[in-house]
Amino acid sequence: MQFIEVSADRAEQRLDNFLRYYLNNVPKSRIYRIIRKGEVRVNKKRAKPDTKLSEGDVVRVPPVTMAEKTIENPQPSAGLRKALDHAIVFEDSALLAVNKPSGLAVHGGSGLKLGLIEALRAQRESEPFLELVHRLDRDTSGVVLVAKKRKSLTLLQDEFRQKTRVRKTYWCLVKGHWPDGCSVVDAPLLRHEESASGERRVSVQANGKPSRTHFRVLKQYQDCAWVEALPITGRTHQIRVHCQYVGCPILGDDKYQDSEAESLASKLGLNRLFLHAAQLTLPHPETREEMTFVADLDERLKALLLRLKS
Repeated sequence: MQFIEVSADRAEQRLDNFLRYYLNNVPKSRIYRIIRKGEVRVNKKRAKPDTKLSEGDVVRVPPVTMAEKTIENPQPSAGLRKALDHAIVFEDSALLAVNKPSGLAVHGGSGLKLGLIEALRAQRESEPFLELVHRLDRDTSGVVLVAKKRKSLTLLQDEFRQKTRVRKTYWCLVKGHWPDGCSVVDAPLLRHEESASGERRVSVQANGKPSRTHFRVLKQYQDCAWVEALPITGRTHQIRVHCQYVGCPILGDDKYQDSEAESLASKLGLNRLFLHAAQLTLPHPETREEMTFVADLDERLKALLLRLKS
């Protein structure tokens, strides 16, 4: 029998999520069963899965005797550890901001054993709490925030939901000439699956969710444009699909680029999606001071831009 005292970083967490953290090798169905049967007690009393815990609460957890799933704890390679050390753009006691490399998922799953958050936890074993505040697509590089306290996580996620004080700035390289006067794309987006492959995709559809992105051309080149995108809403693949919608798909986008964009990306030697989360502005969870986290472009993308002809 375990008796676990709830720390400040786990306060305000639901009981079921608390147990899923401490019993991470136990199936969810088993966790809900021991709660339902009253085998789990909070301060010696029965509790429900959605019971909110407070600092200092004592949770009694029974021994789990059923066959448990074997859980792997993959370790980041020496190269990834070094890359992540250099990718930290800001850190204090409440959070850290990471310039995530393209190709690294923010978390494991769907066949991936190791993502950004798992790598950070393995690299910082002494940190009691590390949780993603938000997400980026695997192929998108740039700023990702990680909370180091539960209270910070809750406050930051509230800011993302409310959207009033969060500003995101992305840079992308798109095919062709950006349409004159196109500073806003307001086109509803719908998520769906391709019938043949089962792959998840997004398209502009009248019955989709309202989606709005502001755009500004940073530099027009001969065959492509370097564009700044500020998403007002936060739909899946929003910038990628809005760029495709105006006829300027992002180069290196294996989901939404057309054959001309694919050919141009190949000609430029671009083997990744040229979409980068360059800046993120929002209030600090503790001081409430407005902060802007900046992530520099990958050196290879910088070199590519220098090679382009105006």
